[in-house]
Amino acid sequence: MRQTQEDRLARIEERLAALEGAAAAPEPPPGQGQFWALRHLETLAEDPGAVLFTGLVGLPTGERYEWQQTLPAEGLLEADWTLQAATLAALAHPARLLILREVLRGTRSAAELQSIEGIESTGQLYHHLRQLVAAGWLRTTGRARYAIPAERVIPLLITVACAHH
Repeated sequence: MRQTQEDRLARIEERLAALEGAAAAPEPPPGQGQFWALRHLETLAEDPGAVLFTGLVGLPTGERYEWQQTLPAEGLLEADWTLQAATLAALAHPARLLILREVLRGTRSAAELQSIEGIESTGQLYHHLRQLVAAGWLRTTGRARYAIPAERVIPLLITVACAHH
């Protein structure tokens, strides 16, 4: 199904509003300074430190997600990073990133996803969907319908934000 001009305009307006909102970064709690979350993490973490990921996101679909994870630095430094290769590799294709973005925006069926620019065939779409499902970035919610698991929404956005320049 192709997008109508109204749909495209609505998406452009949503993106513009999001960009304008991102430009106005929220203020830290009064008297806490720019690194207020870091200062709090210092009170909780043991040497050599920790990494904190957190997010609060409302999607255009009306869904709202809150997520937080703290990992000790020692565990991260000692871990076998190659175990995350498949999960990260699943994100390393432009078509897969487009698919994930569209699913977050509410495009959930394979038929709808087929209309994404750059997806040339049904076979190509299903290849990318299989990769994303296998890596845990997507799950099937019904016949040819997909969703990003709730516990992966904020980590996905964090990963994309970390790659943003």
